[in-house]
Amino acid sequence: MDSQKEALQRIISTLANKNDEIQNFIDTLNQTLRGVQENSSNILSELDEEFDSLYSILDDVKESMINSIKQEQARKSHELQNQLSQCNNALENSEELLEFATRSLDIKEPEDFSKAARQIKDRVTMASAFRLSLKPKVSDSMTHLMVDFSQERQMLQTLKFLPVPKAPEIDPVECLVADNSVTVAWRMPEEDNKIDHFILEYRKTNFDGLPRVKDERCWEIIDNIKGTEYTLSGLKFDSKYMNFRVRACNKAVAGEYSDPVTLETKALNFSLDNSSSHLNLKVEDTLVEWDPTGGKGQESKIKGKENKGSGTPSPKRTSVGSRPPAVRGSRDRFTGESYTVLGDTAIESGQHYWEVKAQKDCKSYSVGVAYKTLGKFDQLGKTNTSWCIHVNNWLQNTFAAKHNNKVKALDVTVPEKIGVFCDFDGGQLSFYDANSKQLLYSFKTKFTQPVLPGFMVWCGGLSLSTGMQVPSAVRTLQKSENGMTGSASSLNNVTQ
Repeated sequence: MDSQKEALQRIISTLANKNDEIQNFIDTLNQTLRGVQENSSNILSELDEEFDSLYSILDDVKESMINSIKQEQARKSHELQNQLSQCNNALENSEELLEFATRSLDIKEPEDFSKAARQIKDRVTMASAFRLSLKPKVSDSMTHLMVDFSQERQMLQTLKFLPVPKAPEIDPVECLVADNSVTVAWRMPEEDNKIDHFILEYRKTNFDGLPRVKDERCWEIIDNIKGTEYTLSGLKFDSKYMNFRVRACNKAVAGEYSDPVTLETKALNFSLDNSSSHLNLKVEDTLVEWDPTGGKGQESKIKGKENKGSGTPSPKRTSVGSRPPAVRGSRDRFTGESYTVLGDTAIESGQHYWEVKAQKDCKSYSVGVAYKTLGKFDQLGKTNTSWCIHVNNWLQNTFAAKHNNKVKALDVTVPEKIGVFCDFDGGQLSFYDANSKQLLYSFKTKFTQPVLPGFMVWCGGLSLSTGMQVPSAVRTLQKSENGMTGSASSLNNVTQ
């Protein structure tokens, strides 16, 4: 009976998974169908705009050519009209002279005849008719303004849709996920010298399969990429995976998307556990701040019934943001002078990294890890269940590593931001200058229980950066780091 139930449960699980896959595919098909309809409408509008633009260009060219013909006609007409006017005037004067010469033949007196002959000779010499060019200054030909549209007509007749660039192919082997950056590399299935640029799209997801339509974040777009790879840097890896796809574009059209590729973006994500915080601390996600008013009621409660009614009631403690206050009873997780808050995610295996930055006016703080069994009055580093480095800026400046109530002074400058590396399986807890990756201190031990990130704050505040991979520089240092173990043996000789 039990084996049949188990078999049936496996069948149910398989069917549920298959139904989920089919539903996801149906959602994808519906979205694709809507995309076809929307994109078809868009491309028709674009086609109308392109033809309207072409018509407009043709109209402009036609108007320009008409103006050229009219200007040439006006120029030639003006030249011929001037020449015609000159010829008419010359002809009129020549006819008058001819008539005068003909009449002069009838003169009988020799003296009068000689006078008339001299006048005729002088007038002939000066006559415009003999200075005229009897060749038109311009021809009536307008063939130099004729056009031949046969080539353009043939070109227009061969108008067709531009070839769409083929979908690129993302090469997962060439893709790199490191230092909270992702380098995506791709190639074209065949050479295409018309490609102008590429568009890369990405989104975060917690599913390792094909991208889903429902319950997914929108695609983020990186446009105008000229090469065939791109690096996204400064990411917070707050999801298990990231989907990537890319498309090629020529001057007019974008091609189809590549097949999506899913890359793992593994990193430790945690927030501060509001329910574990000391009453004097205000906590929101990755920020903790000292609150000098929050512990008055709690201190009165610790002193006992004799102080009841005389102390200041504990105010309702809320987080910095809109998060609802923790349950009343959970506020006793840490009390007294512990001023501690833990992370909300336990580390049970693997290598992890996070960073901590203190406010400039923070007088005292500790950063480290602790077992869940850390006592409510315990301070980080003063028990054999916690490890930390401690910074004190009050009265005197000290920087030290602490474990099991043993202290090792650190002769290094307190960095602006501290990086914490926890190798649970390797039994190592290391602290770094987050900017330079200089090693500050390493604990060597054997973790026998899950550990939680731990923080102590007094007069000031801390902000956390999580969702971070172990930096490459830290990995390299870990491989070669054997130093500081000897100098820190007094803190590392307790096996838990």
